[in-house]
Amino acid sequence: MFDKSRVRLAAVPNAWCNDDLPELGKDITFEQTIDEMALAGYQGTELGSKYPTDAGVLKAALDLRGMQASGAWVSLFFAARGGAYEQTLDGFRRQIPFFQAVGIRDVYVAEVTHAVHQLPIPALANKPEFNSEQWGALVQGLNEMGKIARDNGLRINYHHHTGTAVQTNEDVDRLMADTDPENVYLLLDTAHITVGGGDALKLTKDHASRIGHVHLKQVRAEVLARMKSEGLSFWDGLREGIFTVPGDPEGMIDMDPILALLAESGYEGWLVVEAEQDPATANPLTYFRMARSYIAEKTGL
Repeated sequence: MFDKSRVRLAAVPNAWCNDDLPELGKDITFEQTIDEMALAGYQGTELGSKYPTDAGVLKAALDLRGMQASGAWVSLFFAARGGAYEQTLDGFRRQIPFFQAVGIRDVYVAEVTHAVHQLPIPALANKPEFNSEQWGALVQGLNEMGKIARDNGLRINYHHHTGTAVQTNEDVDRLMADTDPENVYLLLDTAHITVGGGDALKLTKDHASRIGHVHLKQVRAEVLARMKSEGLSFWDGLREGIFTVPGDPEGMIDMDPILALLAESGYEGWLVVEAEQDPATANPLTYFRMARSYIAEKTGL
């Protein structure tokens, strides 16, 4: 079982308003989002585009609801040419005071050079591949960024993601082998590794000691099959409902052994429920309550 004093539950706001497709949930406010997260039983939230950018305002709103900021996304361009390497590090340095002010420890990062998840093209058929120079720049940048983070009380967690150069088990294996384990951790995303053709349980087994952050998300097999056979873009997949929450019987991933393995390995940190769905057809409060009940049943949290 998880240690209840060291493992907490958070939610991602993209089920209420999707940052990749802002038309999904465009009328849902920040206040409604965090109200419903708290009502569903979550202790934390990752940040989204509608959240206040003033740290004091954001923290006060979360404190009022007994919540904390669990994490935030940072895009990386280490593999791009020109001055993108230093710009990526400088941008991160500028964000650190905000992260510290709102109480974030975990930052999740993904290299988006040549990424296709925000392009209207087949996502799985157009996965970017890095040459040795690009890969080396990514590894160097992550090690440097990870040290900056650690020196400032933060931690970076690499987010393998559909449509990026780090998408499969093999990609993650290589990245974990090449980066400093003291400075670079892994964000386990059960859905993205599945959509990318990988195995979430194997990823958990292989890198349990490096997992610093977890996104629990389900995949609908029928939509994934169409994503492959029809060449759907990542955006198309989102619109068609490729993702749902853990505990949804429509999900194809066996979450039970993943949760058991995380508990057995002594995982500490946030377990974060995520499901980019259209709130007009998949009520976020309903689905996140479903996920909360499932996690309580399976883990006792």
